[in-house]
Amino acid sequence: MNISQPFILRPVATSLLMLALLIAGILSWRQLPVAALPQVDYPIIQVFSFNPGASPDIMARTVTAPLERRLGQIPGLKQMTSNSSAGASVITLQFALVVDMGVAEQEVQAAINTASSLLPSDMPTPPIYRKVNPADAPILTLAISSDTLRLPQVYDLVDTRMAQKLAQLPGVGMVSLAGGQRPAIRVKANPGALANMNLSLENLRSAIAAANTNQPKGSFDGPFRSTMLDANDQIRDIAEYQDLIIAWRDNAPVRLRDVAQVEQGAEDRFLAAWANQQPAVLLNIQRQPGANVIEVADRVRELLPQLTATMPAAVDVVILTDRTHSIRASVRDVQKELVFAICLVILVTFAFLKTIPATIIPSLAVPLSIVATFAVMLWLDFSVNNLTLMALTIATGFVVDDAIVMLENIARHREQGASPMEAALKGAKEIGFTLISLTVSLIAVLIPLLFMADVVGRLFYEFAVTLAVAISISLVVSLTLTPMMCARMLTAMPAHDKPDDVITRVIKRYGLMLQWVLRHQRLAMATMVGTIALTAGLYLAVPKGFFPIQDSGVIQVITEAPQDISFQAMAERQQQLAAQLLAHPEVVSLSSFIGVDGSNSSINSGRILINLKPHNARSQTAVEIIRELEQQVATVPGIKGWFQPVQELSIEDRVSRTQYQFTLSTPDYEVLGQWLPELMAALAEQPALSEVAHDLQEQGLQAYIDIDRNAAARLGLSVAQISSVLQSAYSQRQISTLFTQSNQYRVVLEVDPEQVQGVAALDKLYLTSSSGATVPLSAVATVSQRPTRLLINQQGQFPAVTLSFNLAAGYSLGEAVAAIEQVQQQLQLPPEVELTFQGAAEAFRASLSNTLWLIFAAILTMYIVLGILYESLIHPLTILSTLPSATVGALLALLLTQQPLDLIAVIGIVLLIGLVKKNGIMMVDFALDAQRNQGMTPADAIYQAALMRFRPILMTTLAALFGAIPLMLSTGSGAELRQPLGLVMVGGLLVSQVLTLFTTPVVYLWFDKLVKKRPPLAVEAASV
Repeated sequence: MNISQPFILRPVATSLLMLALLIAGILSWRQLPVAALPQVDYPIIQVFSFNPGASPDIMARTVTAPLERRLGQIPGLKQMTSNSSAGASVITLQFALVVDMGVAEQEVQAAINTASSLLPSDMPTPPIYRKVNPADAPILTLAISSDTLRLPQVYDLVDTRMAQKLAQLPGVGMVSLAGGQRPAIRVKANPGALANMNLSLENLRSAIAAANTNQPKGSFDGPFRSTMLDANDQIRDIAEYQDLIIAWRDNAPVRLRDVAQVEQGAEDRFLAAWANQQPAVLLNIQRQPGANVIEVADRVRELLPQLTATMPAAVDVVILTDRTHSIRASVRDVQKELVFAICLVILVTFAFLKTIPATIIPSLAVPLSIVATFAVMLWLDFSVNNLTLMALTIATGFVVDDAIVMLENIARHREQGASPMEAALKGAKEIGFTLISLTVSLIAVLIPLLFMADVVGRLFYEFAVTLAVAISISLVVSLTLTPMMCARMLTAMPAHDKPDDVITRVIKRYGLMLQWVLRHQRLAMATMVGTIALTAGLYLAVPKGFFPIQDSGVIQVITEAPQDISFQAMAERQQQLAAQLLAHPEVVSLSSFIGVDGSNSSINSGRILINLKPHNARSQTAVEIIRELEQQVATVPGIKGWFQPVQELSIEDRVSRTQYQFTLSTPDYEVLGQWLPELMAALAEQPALSEVAHDLQEQGLQAYIDIDRNAAARLGLSVAQISSVLQSAYSQRQISTLFTQSNQYRVVLEVDPEQVQGVAALDKLYLTSSSGATVPLSAVATVSQRPTRLLINQQGQFPAVTLSFNLAAGYSLGEAVAAIEQVQQQLQLPPEVELTFQGAAEAFRASLSNTLWLIFAAILTMYIVLGILYESLIHPLTILSTLPSATVGALLALLLTQQPLDLIAVIGIVLLIGLVKKNGIMMVDFALDAQRNQGMTPADAIYQAALMRFRPILMTTLAALFGAIPLMLSTGSGAELRQPLGLVMVGGLLVSQVLTLFTTPVVYLWFDKLVKKRPPLAVEAASV
């Protein structure tokens, strides 16, 4: 059967079919979305709860625990973590990849509703949830500032005119305003003045709350007219608040201005943000898990001019951070490398074929296969990203193979005197089955990639499918367009055996060397066995990694100061550190904020996002810049900065101080505190780890008020009264709400901050007994200072601490993980203390255990496919004997360049396995045909096969090699992803090309002798 015959005889139909593929691909390319990587995010939802003034312990007991009890029952929940800090509780829910986000949302809302009856009644707002990954850096950060307007006014404009519109855009997970200058009316009470008037803060709170209401009044409905009622029951400006009568003393009114200052200010004065060094409101936009970064950013940028037009002229809106710049640059770079690879492959083809018509015929397979793949990518809802473009770049060397093999076979018949049409029909018929075998076995190698588990499987699914589609389309082109063009364009071919032809001389030299090898078969077999042993040794020697560290042009910094630092001191040190960062010549801008707001967990920590110059405008990598910045900020006293480059692939569900994470959890918090110092000391001695950090904060300063309940009862005071007065004095208590048509504003009560500089302020705090007498707090309570926890972390409802680390110079993630596991064994942690890796470290351990199985599965799949195609149990082994040489070259290239064996490199090895075995297929297929149809001996058959297939083997290998060179030499954004794949492909092909040309004939003869000594295991099927 000749599959190609109808296409050879119908050139118009064949041409139109190819044109249809080309047009479909071009139209699809314009509609394909652009992304950094395939969307592999875990479904993550965060639940936020706020209760100003509450300590971390109170938040953990009264808010976090009730919510966790209900949220922990949601089906499909993979992991639940929480952190409770001063006035804030954040619960992060990570679901399994198979869970639908819409269903998860409904379950989360139902759990919140169920737990609401157990939450404190005085919480200003109920818990809210957002579909956002906290470890995912904002895709856009806007800085909004003004030289004339106060920040609360700017905040109000942004909150009412920008934030809500941006949050409505598809794909936006959360729009947060850092710097928290939400407008409010602040009442700063004077405890001494209140005591002189025989009043307490509780009297003040109730008077303000009672004077400011916004209740429905009803209406009159008479026989003819209806009249609605309204009243001035809501106080709307500062002057009205100042004139508010709190009480009457000696027949005279006591007004609010007599005992307190009233002013407009921020709702929370313990929040601040800066753009570079200018105070500003930062608007951070984070995407939903699974949303396309480019599409979301484009929607925001499209809407931004319309929103900024509604702002006053005095307000400046600047885009500080845009992560899509590096993504777009990365995609552009890969596109250039793809075009470069296509050109190199065509040049290689021309170098061998030496005529333009003969070069055009196979070269058309490259653009046709790649462009037509775009149509399938669009149908499968793929995106143009680094991995799919890498697949297409590698495919340039793969897709031309079949066309070259077809052309070479047809050209051989032309040289033997056949007409172009006759040669095309004969050659296509002879080689058709071989091409199908080559393609099917190559695609079979990719099958294990499709079944990789969890996030790694999702990550490489698009890569494997895109490559498989391109190879499949190339087979169609090679069986249809290529022979059809050969029948009409291959009018003249240069003779392959010209004495002055370089390839001819190389083939003759190869033939002499092969004869020597066939005379010394034992030495060749020993070399192959040695190659297998060397492969095992190199695998053990090469460092192991997970995913290359990317340089996205953005660096995230977590700042940390002493745990008892004040907000004012923290703000000063944060600005000093930012000034040092801005002094670096490679830093363009930065955004910075401090304060507890849900994303930042404690008053002594802050966040900074550094924007670097574009790749083409700087000479250093992000890692090199980080090293210099660490030295610069080390000169700033009283604060430390933890640096890490922002990654496009983020599979963590929390932000840590350094790159990789693991957690310790136990039901007993005291056990956690006991073992953590020992573990930290042991980890500090490990050379593979650097900058080991943890998030346990238990050295905050607490003023503990010990209430004498007997004394309080004797004086007519209840514990509830005392707690209420303390809350009104020191927790920025929200006591009333001002409602407007566009927003709601709080009335915040506290003691004048000028009078609250330390514990001594408690001596000036007074209570009102049931008899109306003024009682100092010191009469019913004693105060002592002691350390306290600033942050309470839990994982799976158990106390937990997150430890993080960076890799020391020259060490891999595999060595770091092994060091941690060794420390764990040495310390012999008790059974109740569980150490679990998180995020990338956890995924690495899973991928490490699966790497060998993945390669074994690829080999086994190929063996099965080849066994079915050849109806033989022996010949597939001959073909697979080519694989160790490819693996040796790949591992050797990684070892020499000091690159780890990460997931990208493993994918490269799998592709090598599929590519290198094609050399074996071409030899074995020809040898079997020569034995059966021409009566040659096995030795003559394999010798002739090696010589006849040398040219196409060399061409296809060089085409694949030159297709991988642009990836190996890639620079710019995202080059860290592409280089390992190109390096592995080039190294593997160089070594395998030399070895397999000599070892495959020897293995073929060795198996042939083995079969003759024993009864045949299978009836060999003739190759069609």
